[in-house]
Amino acid sequence: QVQFVESGGGLVQPGGSLRLSCVASTNFFSIYAMAWYRQAPGKQRELVAVITSGGSTNYADSVKGRFTISRDNAKNTVYLQMNSLKPEDTAVYYCNREPTFASWGQGTQVTVVS
Repeated sequence: QVQFVESGGGLVQPGGSLRLSCVASTNFFSIYAMAWYRQAPGKQRELVAVITSGGSTNYADSVKGRFTISRDNAKNTVYLQMNSLKPEDTAVYYCNREPTFASWGQGTQVTVVS
């Protein structure tokens, strides 16, 4: 069973930046498309960004131009660079394969507040 460990969240002011990291415990990381998801209080989990095994990326409209997803296959790690953060970006952020495995990590909390 693949496990995901997310880190890098925190409290930041609007306009600030954070870099999230997620390490996956699998020998097949390099062939997976990986993604970041987020879940805000009272809302459903949503897809934020995807990166394919070949490095192609796609983003939700709400984060285009502000967030950048990347990966380091040698470290089994996927990153999410988040710039120009807004209060509406406040959520717990998770990573998973795309399509997702059934198991999820604990996530990392991102809070954007003045």
